Amino acid sequence: MTVEDPSRLDEGTPPGQAMLATLLREGRPNTSRVDHIVEDIATQIILARLPPGADLNSVDLARRYGSSRTPVREALLTLQREGLVEIPARRRPRVALVTLDQVRDIYQVRASLHGLVSELIVHEANDESLAVLTEWQSRLRADAERGDVDAYFWHNVGFRQAEAELTGNRQLTRTLGSLGLRTLQLRHLSLSFPGRLERSLDDHDRLMMAYADRDAALAVAITRSIINAGFRAIEDSGWPGLEPGA
Repeated sequence: MTVEDPSRLDEGTPPGQAMLATLLREGRPNTSRVDHIVEDIATQIILARLPPGADLNSVDLARRYGSSRTPVREALLTLQREGLVEIPARRRPRVALVTLDQVRDIYQVRASLHGLVSELIVHEANDESLAVLTEWQSRLRADAERGDVDAYFWHNVGFRQAEAELTGNRQLTRTLGSLGLRTLQLRHLSLSFPGRLERSLDDHDRLMMAYADRDAALAVAITRSIINAGFRAIEDSGWPGLEPGA
């Protein structure tokens, strides 16, 4: 399965888990218990099932996954490298907090990189390629109509990944992928506030029109506006995952 093919996301594995596995493994098969634990805990953090500051007891997790504590510790170390988990000295691991400055930095980088993606799509993608994005957009519309934040989020991840692949610029695609799981957590959060699905869908409709009209300047402006709106939603939310005073 590739993220460019939305029609296959509902086969077997739940869509969110399948999408995350694809992004994490980069084409590698899942042959490790550690991989499974990483993906499951990451999904729970990204979808806010495990909130910032929540304890991650390795004994309880080992019991949950039917494993020893060793693969759990390895999984938590992986998630620490991704920025989702903190492992303080002589204290229990927990879901990491984040500062508003860190959030701002992430969104500034995303706005710049995805703006470049939109510019390249206008110049490089043909009508057949744009049809791939139209299929993703139809998924987003159905999700928004149902008010399904989780499904909308995962399909939005697919939309953005498909955009990157359509540029044909592999370095740009790799750079976007390297932004990590923290970015996914924040993107889900930004879509979870009231009215955000409708706003996001309207903005994506305008973006698709800019692509169809081959208007690079407008497409870049809309993309940057979409991403900046996500940051403002988090900034204005009083989200408890932000470190106090940050």
